[in-house]
Amino acid sequence: MNVIQTAIPGVILLEPKVFGDERGYFFESWNRDACQAIGIGCTFLQDNESKSRFGVLRGLHYQAPPWTQAKLVRVISGKVLDIAVDIRCGSPTFGKHVAVELSGENKRQLFIPRGFAHGFAVLSEEALFAYKCDNRYMPSHERGIAFDDPALGIDWRIKPDRWILSPKDTRHPRLAEIEPWKESAQ
Repeated sequence: MNVIQTAIPGVILLEPKVFGDERGYFFESWNRDACQAIGIGCTFLQDNESKSRFGVLRGLHYQAPPWTQAKLVRVISGKVLDIAVDIRCGSPTFGKHVAVELSGENKRQLFIPRGFAHGFAVLSEEALFAYKCDNRYMPSHERGIAFDDPALGIDWRIKPDRWILSPKDTRHPRLAEIEPWKESAQ
């Protein structure tokens, strides 16, 4: 596995070793020991999957303590722009984001630690998105940040007239209006 550090420490891009031949391909999408060796020591509790069409923008989502989540995200088919926004109180990268293209073709995965909001935009006709979470989904602690907050400066790579959003994702507060995540709250 090739490990690529991003501009924000702790947010890690993983490139698996893919073994392919005329029959297709094989790769390990998760190996606990290999991930622990690079500092990803999560015990993942659930896997989630979503299918979306071009223009769908999901996020920016997170859960409030004590139900915050670390995630390992990937795309099985299609292509997305994946975003992780640092919401950790006192972090030198608070409010900064990492943006990476994940696709079924590149098979890259992004590890997003606790203390980040997450979202993605579908850049292909359709995308099948999968992710692991290290904590349960708790609707009462579900939160979000406005995906179009100018303070974040995110280029979603889709024209605004092509965005497809859920009603709740159009009503999230801006970053300046949220309570930043505090590690001690965990």
